[in-house]
Amino acid sequence: MSGHSHGESRTLRACILVLSDKGSRGERADTSGPALRDFLTERGVEVVCLELLPDTRNLIAEWISAQADSGRCDLIVTCGGTGVSPRDVTPEATRDVINLELPGFGERMRAASLEKSPHAIVSRAIAGLRKGCLIINLPGSPRAALENLEAVWGAVPHTVAKLQGDMTDCAAPGDK
Repeated sequence: MSGHSHGESRTLRACILVLSDKGSRGERADTSGPALRDFLTERGVEVVCLELLPDTRNLIAEWISAQADSGRCDLIVTCGGTGVSPRDVTPEATRDVINLELPGFGERMRAASLEKSPHAIVSRAIAGLRKGCLIINLPGSPRAALENLEAVWGAVPHTVAKLQGDMTDCAAPGDK
């Protein structure tokens, strides 16, 4: 647990993991990670790490576990590895380490993306929880990653607050 009292707001902390075989070898410049960092920073989120790894299931799973278990972040966003290429293993690595899957995030991201591209139907991105951390898989392209995160952003701070023990009612703004 994060140790803050209920009702006290604190800065959301995030870790970003970009999955790219070529990027991890220095053969391609990463533009997705910096774009996601800017998106989060503009929303008042403290980005505590941005790392690049190859599309390797056990490395991804170990990294997500280490970050979630460390307590240093409330949110982990992964970028890449959500398609159907043989090296796309991010959803499997995420499922290996989460305690609870949140299917609504993937459903919402795909629905929003389908309005812009028929290829969005191929995305296998998922989201889930581990300890006090929300993990969200995003597609690899900067544009698609930002569109997907924007599509679910309204639920992110609420989800993290609930995950960390916020006991206030869940009524949406305007509900009675």
